[in-house]
Amino acid sequence: MILLRSALFALLQAAATVIFSILAWLTFPFGPFVRYRVITLWNRCVVWLAWHLCGIRYQVRGRENLPPAPAVVLAKHQSAWETIALPVLLPPVALVAKKELLRVPFFGWGLAMLSPIAIDRRAGREALRQILRQGADRLRQGFSVLVFPEGTRVPPGASGRYGIGGAWLAAHTDTAVVPVAHNAGELWGKNAFLKYPGTVTLSIGPPIATRGLKPEAVNEAARAWIEAEMERLPRARQ
Repeated sequence: MILLRSALFALLQAAATVIFSILAWLTFPFGPFVRYRVITLWNRCVVWLAWHLCGIRYQVRGRENLPPAPAVVLAKHQSAWETIALPVLLPPVALVAKKELLRVPFFGWGLAMLSPIAIDRRAGREALRQILRQGADRLRQGFSVLVFPEGTRVPPGASGRYGIGGAWLAAHTDTAVVPVAHNAGELWGKNAFLKYPGTVTLSIGPPIATRGLKPEAVNEAARAWIEAEMERLPRARQ
C-alpha cells in the first residue's frame, strides 16, 4: 500500500506542478503578495495530498513565537516536505535558493514568481552580498526570509555544517532569527520515492535578537537551539 500510495502521490504532484507552473506565469501582472497567495496553492495541494494519500500528517508547536515583523527563519533541512510546507505554515517567506533551481522546468518557473533570493553558491563572498542585497529588499517588502543553513538535506539523526548566510543577513539588518526544527525526514527522506505515514512535528523556537551580535554568534545560537530541539521531538513514524 505504501508503494501504491507513493506512486499515486508522485503522479498527482507532477500533474499539479505542471498546472500551477502555467498559472504562475499568468500571475505576472500582479503584486508579489497576490502572486504568493495564488502560487502557494500548489504547496497547499501537495501538503494535502501527502496527508490524505501518504498519511504524512503534521503538528506545529510554538506558533506564538512568530514575531509580528518579518524575520529570518533558519530551518532544519531533512526532506522536500519542509520546502513545500513552510511557505504555507509560516507568514509569507522569500526562499534562499540556488539559481539553478529557477531553470528546472515547471517547478522552477513557479518558484521564480515567488520573489526568491537566488544565489550562486560557488560565488563565495559574493554569495553573501547577494543574500544581503536581495534579502534586505525582501524584508523591506514585508516578506520573511527562509534559509536552510545546512544547504542540503541531511538524514535523521545527522547534522550538517550551518552556513553563515542567513545569520549574516539577520545580523546586518538587525532582524530577528526564528529557528525551526522538525522531523520530516523520518517520513519523506532525501530523494526517497516511498513516503511513510506518521506525524511530522514542526517546532518554532523563540526569536533570537541579533542587534549587536556578530553573524557567527547568531548562527551558533540558532544551531544550538535547533539541534537541541531535534533531540526533544517525538518520533514521526509510529
